[in-house]
Amino acid sequence: MADPAHKDATYADLEAVPANLVAEIIHGALVTHPRPSPRHGRATTRLGAVLGAPFDLGAGGPGGWVFIVEPELHLGGDVVVPDIAGWRRERLPGVPDTNWISVAPDWVCEVLSPSTASFDRGAKRDIYASAGVLDLWLINPAERNLEAFHLVAGKWLLQTTITGADEVKIPPFDAAPFSLGLLWPFDVSVEPGKPST
Repeated sequence: MADPAHKDATYADLEAVPANLVAEIIHGALVTHPRPSPRHGRATTRLGAVLGAPFDLGAGGPGGWVFIVEPELHLGGDVVVPDIAGWRRERLPGVPDTNWISVAPDWVCEVLSPSTASFDRGAKRDIYASAGVLDLWLINPAERNLEAFHLVAGKWLLQTTITGADEVKIPPFDAAPFSLGLLWPFDVSVEPGKPST
């Protein structure tokens, strides 16, 4: 029996969350987690750069994509914030006037961290499948790997796992391969305020 006292989170609940946290509404529950670590953020930034030039700008690649870092997606009753999302340009011909996007992306990438991995691998992955996102990448900076999934008959099928500095040549971005090692610029641990060696 459902709990009669349970009330789904609202957008007002999400807006009330302090700015130092990322907030999402997942299956009716308000979920918050810390902002990404520098290692997480750097991997996200570099992935956006290596995909953005050939696929968004058309520099050395086919173009035809729109990428947005940390977009707020309204997918059904869920509000999720992937690390990067990409749309084929014909599906998102212009940037909406709202702070969110309700058109499901064609591709989503989540960069895993201890505070988000269980949601990224669980509930959020299910939400993306239900919304019809076709491709999902999970990147783990701590383990230096990328898992690429493709949606087949409503289920995620693992296409490949790439590690270290191996070549990334995965649809839908196989036209401009790159080294996964580009995402790990902090291979040497550096204490804050001290230069790397």
